[in-house]
Amino acid sequence: MTFGSEFKEFIARGNVVDLAVGVIIGGAFGKIVTSLVDQVIMPPIGLLMGGIDFAQMKIVLKAADPATNQAEVAVQYGAFVNTLIQFAIIALVIFLIVKAINNLRRQEAEAPAAPPAPTKTEALLEDIRDALRSGKAS
Repeated sequence: MTFGSEFKEFIARGNVVDLAVGVIIGGAFGKIVTSLVDQVIMPPIGLLMGGIDFAQMKIVLKAADPATNQAEVAVQYGAFVNTLIQFAIIALVIFLIVKAINNLRRQEAEAPAAPPAPTKTEALLEDIRDALRSGKAS
């Protein structure tokens, strides 16, 4: 088997494709959650707390110096709070999805199994019985 054919077989497996789809959807979901936290959740919370913009909250360790073109050095704890909230939302959604999947699996496991189909011998005996009952035995 050549490298090319092995690679094609590897890529064609369902798990790799499923993983790729999961990563793409996860990235898009992360952007949605970031937007939700930054633009929907945090502004009202900031307003309730006296007009605070969490994204701008920081502890300046060294102020910017325009004369030397030195950038500000700061600990941006507000952005960290936003990230923690994003993580909590994503963790909650993942938890709810896993819980729903587990409930579905539990319901499938609890569903009664269909009775097994009769064997060939049993089916033949039933045919003989039915023929004898109807009087058509030959």
